[in-house]
Amino acid sequence: MAWKNWIKMGFLWFICLESVVLSATDPGDYAVLDEFRKGLSNSELLEWPTDNNDPCGNPRWPHVGCSGSRVTQIQLQSMGLSGPLPQNFNKLSMLTNIGFQRNKFTGKLPSFNGLSSLQRAYLDLNQFDTIPSDFFVGLDNLQVLTLDHNPLNQSTGWTLPSDLANSAQLMNLSLVECNLVGPLPEFLGSMKSLTALRIAQNKFTGGIPTSYSGMPLQVLWLNDQEGAGLTGSIDIIASMTMLSDAVVYGNQFSGPIPSSIGSLTSLKRLLLNSNQFVGLVPETLMSLPMLQSLRLDKNMLMGPIPKASFSDFNYAHNSFCQSTPGVPCSPQVDALLEFLEEVNYPSKLTRSWSGNDPCAGPWFGISCSDGKVSIINLQNSQLSGTISESLGKLDSLMNLILKGNNLTGPIPPSMTSLKSLKTLDLSYNNLSPPVPQFPSTVTVLLEGNKFAKIIIATVVGASVILFAILFWYCRRKGKTNVTAVPNSSILRLTNPDDPESSADLTPKITIGIGDHSGTPAINSGNLTITIQVLRVATKNFAPENVLGRGGFGVVYKGELHDGTLIAVKRMESGVPNNKAFDEFHSEIAVLSKVRHRNLVSILGYSAEDNERLLVYEYMHHGALSKHLFQWKEQGLEPLCWKKRLTIALDVARGMEYLHCLANQSFIHRDLKSSNILLRDDYRAKISDFGLVKFATNNKASIATRLAGTFGYLAPEYAVTGKVTTKVDVFSFGIVLMELLTGMMALDEKRPDESCYLASWFCRMKASSEDLRSIVDPSIDITDETFEGVSIIAELAGHCAAREPHQRPDMGHAVGVLAPLVEKWIPTTTGDQEQDYYALDFHQPLLQMVERWQHAGDTTSSINLQDSKGSIPARPAGFAESFNSADGR
Repeated sequence: MAWKNWIKMGFLWFICLESVVLSATDPGDYAVLDEFRKGLSNSELLEWPTDNNDPCGNPRWPHVGCSGSRVTQIQLQSMGLSGPLPQNFNKLSMLTNIGFQRNKFTGKLPSFNGLSSLQRAYLDLNQFDTIPSDFFVGLDNLQVLTLDHNPLNQSTGWTLPSDLANSAQLMNLSLVECNLVGPLPEFLGSMKSLTALRIAQNKFTGGIPTSYSGMPLQVLWLNDQEGAGLTGSIDIIASMTMLSDAVVYGNQFSGPIPSSIGSLTSLKRLLLNSNQFVGLVPETLMSLPMLQSLRLDKNMLMGPIPKASFSDFNYAHNSFCQSTPGVPCSPQVDALLEFLEEVNYPSKLTRSWSGNDPCAGPWFGISCSDGKVSIINLQNSQLSGTISESLGKLDSLMNLILKGNNLTGPIPPSMTSLKSLKTLDLSYNNLSPPVPQFPSTVTVLLEGNKFAKIIIATVVGASVILFAILFWYCRRKGKTNVTAVPNSSILRLTNPDDPESSADLTPKITIGIGDHSGTPAINSGNLTITIQVLRVATKNFAPENVLGRGGFGVVYKGELHDGTLIAVKRMESGVPNNKAFDEFHSEIAVLSKVRHRNLVSILGYSAEDNERLLVYEYMHHGALSKHLFQWKEQGLEPLCWKKRLTIALDVARGMEYLHCLANQSFIHRDLKSSNILLRDDYRAKISDFGLVKFATNNKASIATRLAGTFGYLAPEYAVTGKVTTKVDVFSFGIVLMELLTGMMALDEKRPDESCYLASWFCRMKASSEDLRSIVDPSIDITDETFEGVSIIAELAGHCAAREPHQRPDMGHAVGVLAPLVEKWIPTTTGDQEQDYYALDFHQPLLQMVERWQHAGDTTSSINLQDSKGSIPARPAGFAESFNSADGR
C-alpha cells in the first residue's frame, strides 16, 4: 500500500506545482512594479515584500489587483508616496483601474499609449510636471480621468490633444488647474457620453464652442481661468438640458443671462459671479424647481433684484435699481432698461445707468426737467439693434437724438403719442419703413435712411417672387391662368382647358400674399369639400384603394380628375362616438394652424350626415413601419443607413417645430413609426394629429384620458397621466431604436427579455460588441457607419430615459442628427437642386431677389420663359421649403 501513498503524494505535489506556475505574475508586469518601487523615496509605505516576486500570487501584494497572472488594478490613493512613475508603465497592458491621487509623485508622466483596457485613472493632486504628447493615444475604454492640480508643462502650458476624442466611453473628465492653454477644445462637443467636465483654473481663452451645444453634461466647471479668461455669451450652456451643476465664475463672460436657462430643470447650482453679465435677471431662472445655490454678484446686472426661495443667493455688487429683492424699478427706469435691451446693452451705457432715478445720477445721455426724463441724446454712440416701443412711455420726453448709429427696423408707432416731443433725430441709421405719422409740431429728421429705395424694392421684389412661384407651380400642374381676385390680396389658379374648372367638384388653389404656407386649399381657400368629390376620387371607397386601417377608421387612396393623388381618412360608418369626433376636430384644428415640410398637410375635410372624412397630401411610400418590419413580405427594398438617418432628422425637425417653433406649443402624444409617412423620395412627414394636446407654458398637465400606443408611452405618462413635450421625446427615442434594430417597440412573440424594445436596447447598447449584434442585419455596417450608429444609439438612450428631466428636447436631437445627415449628402447634385438649396428664405427680401437673379447662368434678371417660350419647371422640393412656416 505504500506505493499507492507515494503516487497520491506525487500527484498532489504536481497539482500544487502546476497551481504555483499558473498563478505566477507575468514577468513583464512584475518588472514594472519592481522598477516603480525602486524609484520611490519611501517605498516602505507600499508594504510590498522584497522576498516575493509574485504580486498576483498567494498572498497577493497589498494595493494590487490581478486577473490570472496579469495586474489589472493599483490603488495607492492618499499614501504620501514620493518619486516618479516608471516610464514603461504602459507595459501593464491589462490595467483597468489605477488610483494614484493625493500623493507626491513627481517628474514626467509616462505615456498611457496602449492601455486600451484602462477604464479609470485617478492621478490628481500630485506634482507631475510634464505630460507626453501621446499620453491619450489608444485609451479606447477610458471612462474616468482626473489630472487635477498637477503643474504640467508649467512654463509653456499644454493643449488637450484630439486623441482623447477616441475615448468614446469617457464620462468624467477632470483637468482642474493643470496649465491647459488656448481655446476650449472643439472635439469635446462630440463626446456624447461625457457627463462631467471639470476644466476650471486653467488658462483657456475665447468663447464656448458651438460644438458644445446640447452636450449631455450634468457637471460643468469653467471657473477662474487665468489671464483674459473665457469670453462671449453663455447661450451654449443654456442648451445643456441635463445640467445640475454649472460653475463659470471668474471669467469675462458677457451679455444677458439667457432666459432659456430656465429650461434646465435639473439645475441645482449656478455660479455666474465675477463676470460681465448685463441686463435683467430672467424670471425663468428664479423658478427653476431644483435650484439651491445661485451667485450673481460682481456683474453689471440691472433692473429689480429677484426674490429667491432658497437661502444661498448672492447678488451684491451689481447695478440693480433697488436694494431689496422683489421691489420693482420706477416706471422711467423700466422704460429705459427696455430700450437698453433692444440696443444690446452697450458698455458705455451699462456702466453708467445704475440705480432707480435717471435724474439723480450720471446717466450717460440723459437729461431731466422737474425730475422727469426730457432729453435722450445718444448720437454717435455706436448703438445697434432696434428702437424700443418702451420710449413711448416717457411722457415728458422732448428731444430724442439717436443720430449716427446703426439702428435697424421700423420706428415704433408708440412714439407718436409722446405729447411733449419736439425733436426726433434718427438720421444716418439703417431704419426701415413704415414711418408713423407724427404731429406737425414734431420735427422728424430721417436723412441717411434708405426708406424710398427699400419701399420700391420690396414691392417689386415681392411681386417678382410671388409670380415666379406661381408660374413654376402652374407649369408642373399643366397650362394655367393666373388671375387676381378683385379687392383682395389673393391670386387664383384655374385651368382654362377644363370646362368644369370653376365647378364645385373641382378643387381650386388659392395662395394669399400674406400667407407663406402656400398649402393648397379646397374650394377657393375653404377646407370643406363635398363627399361627392371624394366618392369619385376613391371610386366610392373601393377596397382596392385601401391604404391602411387604424383606430379612427380606414385610409383610402384617391385621385382627382386632374391626376392629383390624395389620401382620404374615413371614420368608421355608423354613429360616431365622442372620442372619434374629438380626434376628427383635433386634426383639423391643429393642421390648420401649423405648416412645416415634415408635417403631413391637410387639404380639406368633409362632414356631411354621419360621414367624417379628412383629406391629406398623398405619401407615395406609406408608413415607415412597413419599411422596417414588413419589407420582406411586401417585396420592398430595405432602408439603407442614409435614408434612416434622413428620416430620423425629418421627424426630429417636425417634432421640434410642434414643440417650440410653432405659434403655439403642441404635444403629439402618439408618435410612432406607423404615424411617420414617406414621400416618393423617402423624406419623412409626421401624421395623425388626432391626439395632439396644447402645451400651456410647456408645463405638465393632467390628460383627461390616456392616449397613445403601448411600447411608445413614456413611463410617467402611462402611470400618472402627466403629459409634457418630454412624452414625445420618449416616443422619438423608441422610433430611433426601431430605425437601428428593425424591431418593433413591443412584440410579444420575442423572448421576454427583448419583448419591450426600450429596456432591452438600453442594456445592449452598453458595449460596442452587443450594439453591433442588435443592428438591423439589412444595414451595411462599416466602421464609418458604426460611428453614426453609436451616436444614434446614445441619443435614443437619452431620449428614452426613465425620468423626464433626463431627456433632452427635440432641438438637441436635431443638433445631433443634422451633422450626421450632412456627412452623407452626395457630392454631386443637379444644377436645379444646387440652385434651390442656394436660396436662403431668412435673407432680407432684396438680397434674396438679387441672389435669385444671379443664380444658375449668366442672366441678370428673372426670366420666366426659356428660349422656347415655355416656363421652366420649379426645382424639386421648392414648394415644400417655401411652405414651411419656419423657413427650414
